[in-house]
Amino acid sequence: MDKPCINVGILGWGTVGTGVSKILVNQHALIAKNSGTQLCLKKIVKQTLPASRPGVTLPSDCLTTNPAEVVDNPSIDIVVELIGGVSGARALISRALQNGKHVVTANKALLAEHGAELFQLASQHQVSLNFEASTAGGIPIIKTLQESFAGNQIRSLYGIVNGTCNYILSEMHEREVDFADVLKAAQDKGYAEADPTLDVGGIDAAQKLILLIALAYRSNLSLEELYVEGITNITQKEIQYASELGYVIKLIAIAKLTDRNRVEARVHPTLLPERSLLANVGGAFNAVCVIGDAVGPTLFYGQGAGEMPTASAVVADIIDAAKSVQQGVSPPISQAWIADSEAEVSVCPIDEIETRYYLRFVVADRPGVLAKIGTILGNCDISIASVIQKDPHGIDTVSLVMLTHTAREKNMKTALAQIYTLEEVEGNAHLIRIEEEVAF
Repeated sequence: MDKPCINVGILGWGTVGTGVSKILVNQHALIAKNSGTQLCLKKIVKQTLPASRPGVTLPSDCLTTNPAEVVDNPSIDIVVELIGGVSGARALISRALQNGKHVVTANKALLAEHGAELFQLASQHQVSLNFEASTAGGIPIIKTLQESFAGNQIRSLYGIVNGTCNYILSEMHEREVDFADVLKAAQDKGYAEADPTLDVGGIDAAQKLILLIALAYRSNLSLEELYVEGITNITQKEIQYASELGYVIKLIAIAKLTDRNRVEARVHPTLLPERSLLANVGGAFNAVCVIGDAVGPTLFYGQGAGEMPTASAVVADIIDAAKSVQQGVSPPISQAWIADSEAEVSVCPIDEIETRYYLRFVVADRPGVLAKIGTILGNCDISIASVIQKDPHGIDTVSLVMLTHTAREKNMKTALAQIYTLEEVEGNAHLIRIEEEVAF
């Protein structure tokens, strides 16, 4: 005998919402066969009502402009929020949870800001709040951290989690073009928004890192606690010189557990050894490297955005929620945002991190300049690993490119402040941090 149908309502019928509707309608029989659940798409909320969408045929009464027909509809079991934004989505998800509905969302900005509140609400009403599609698109990193690595202490994780930035840096590396030109091309192809600030400024990656840290370390961080630096200052010279030195520049979201129960939480351009797997993730693809104390280093790779990869993750969450409805049991509540004073870690300030550095100075082409810079670095306990002088940068100036040994960020800031007082030094240095641990 067929099992009763579990009804799904979708808030938002944009790119991802369209993909979800295609899978639910076109793969209905496959989902039932593979998961043992019967999913029925009952309602879709759209701001305006288009006649149809290519690739999916819906019942005539499926579309509506009224969100109440989903969040307040007693016949709908699972609400899928795909409208984006924070305030409106927060209100609708809260209503759905209070009405006893399971919720699936891809909204990383909302969860990064209000995750604790919404998970507490889900716990109170014994329903699930699933969010696999919020980070790294079709890569199942959320479920992996929640379930597969539950017996691991996560030592560190490194993520290429913004496809726009990865596309831009990959194009700069492969085609030897400048940032502005690649950004325009990315916008023309739909890889970048008309206003790309959240992407190229590192904010999108930082919001995703907040979710990953919540899962890995049971620590609820705010955006203000993270060090965030985007890719807008990466020039073609940095791409070129990094390549000559055996490195590739990527925007990396980094979380590292220190020996004092603190976590480094930072997003910034990073030099990775060109032999590493993470360095070879190109185009708009995403990848997350997770290093656990038991499992060791692991790498998860795939499409981080787009209609169908993200929709695939959303549907996986819908199926998980449907199983709870079908079995009549309370779902397991994600512990990521549930307060636990013993489990939580504190954030290591950026000034206290220790790493290697790439530095490029534009200096006067005269004797003794390198000695002056080297003396200042040495006095700040920073050792130079290698240095090369590049072709003339301008009239009577050259570029000095240095790699340092491991040094403390605070010491580097002190040294640079002193170096900038030298009359032979023009402008500020180009500084990029180096990560060697992901070289497997």
